[in-house]
Amino acid sequence: QVQLVESGGGLVQAGGSLRLSCAASGRAINRDTMGWFRQAPGKEREFLASSRRIGGNVYSTNYADSMKGRAAISRDNAKNTVYLEMNSLQPEDAGVYYCAADASGGGSLTSDYDYWGQGTQVTVSS
Repeated sequence: QVQLVESGGGLVQAGGSLRLSCAASGRAINRDTMGWFRQAPGKEREFLASSRRIGGNVYSTNYADSMKGRAAISRDNAKNTVYLEMNSLQPEDAGVYYCAADASGGGSLTSDYDYWGQGTQVTVSS
């Protein structure tokens, strides 16, 4: 079992930046695929970014088109934590941000992940 706790959300002005954190407990997540998703009010949860272990401490990353060039997913295995750094935030980036973990490869669908955090709210003012 893995427990995930997101933090770092809040209110940011349009054009600003945020770094979200996802702290894991229960077991190490260094071998897991970790993903970040966002859910805006009235919308489905959408994929933002993922980090998948290739081997050793080497990871491949994947980003939704909406995040390419303005987001970076990273890990600190010593802290068992994954981060999502975002810049150039716009009002349409608002929503609840979730991290997710999967031990068998992950992907870009919510069904690809077994473990989810409770989410952290991001609000972007125009």
